[in-house]
Amino acid sequence: MTKICAIKKDITKLKVDAIVNAANESLLLSGFSYTLLPGELLTGKGVDGAIHAAAGTDLLKECRALGGCRTGEAKITKGYNLPAKFVIHTVGPIYGQAGGRENKLLESCYMSCLKLARENGIKSIAFCAISTGAYGYPKEEAAKIAVKTVKSYTKDHPDAFEEVVFALFSQEDRVVYEENLRGDI
Repeated sequence: MTKICAIKKDITKLKVDAIVNAANESLLLSGFSYTLLPGELLTGKGVDGAIHAAAGTDLLKECRALGGCRTGEAKITKGYNLPAKFVIHTVGPIYGQAGGRENKLLESCYMSCLKLARENGIKSIAFCAISTGAYGYPKEEAAKIAVKTVKSYTKDHPDAFEEVVFALFSQEDRVVYEENLRGDI
């Protein structure tokens, strides 16, 4: 049986097999487009910026080679300087700009990450709150979709994961996810 929990913790510090990055479609640092120079300091916004900064420049180089990622899909890279061996990058929907398909696209983000993790033998994975930052997804609605999708997937694939963690930015966010974890799917 998979342990599923919500914690308030920096996702870049977690010792899990893979962490999930809420990326943009380019898979490059959010808010930035530039040529990487030797010794260049990586800076970016949100979870994406924090993951790139902690992983180091090799992550950005590998992301460039992937050719981007569509909304609702996921791609995997090495973790480089992170405690996690892998980073799974997914592109969440921008709330209010997907023609009413936001819920399905967000669900697809979680499902794509879980399938990719399973295909790569990953047993522990940590998610951030995909699309709830700059992409404006309401946190309560996003938490409901995230938890429902993870619970459903782990119920259908009970041996796929040992642990799924929701690593959240604030105590308030953690409480919202915990409330959803206590509910039925």
